[in-house]
Amino acid sequence: MANTGGRIMDGGDLMRYAEYTPKTQARSDAEIDRRLGGTLIAVGLGVAAAGFAGRYAFQLWKPLGQVFSETVKKMPTSAFSSYYKGGFEQKMSKREASLVLGISPVSTKAKVREAHRRIMVLNHPDKGGSPYLAAKINEAKDLLDKETRR
Repeated sequence: MANTGGRIMDGGDLMRYAEYTPKTQARSDAEIDRRLGGTLIAVGLGVAAAGFAGRYAFQLWKPLGQVFSETVKKMPTSAFSSYYKGGFEQKMSKREASLVLGISPVSTKAKVREAHRRIMVLNHPDKGGSPYLAAKINEAKDLLDKETRR
């Protein structure tokens, strides 16, 4: 098998190399070192600039962070919760009934019944739910059904 300028002579058949060889001139080691050195210097300067900018930002934001954390501590925790804080009232009001069912106080009878059914499926005592919560859910439905005439 003879190698002649990019072709292999094998028993009279011509075969080409599978890999691609570029036709550019090879760069000298000095040019490669120069370009690599310039790239490394640019990367190093970028990292140093990011470090100094981060340090400056931390020094600048430290007092603002303290003010922010003090403001957050002063806010009531219920402001971040979507749940109703507090227990049940002695006599259920229309507002409390609508909170129990998760609907508007001026909802239609169809919406009241649909919300009652959806919540009772999740909280039914036969399925492991609380009998007290089931009674409150039923009381809320009865109150809203009685007050809603639609």
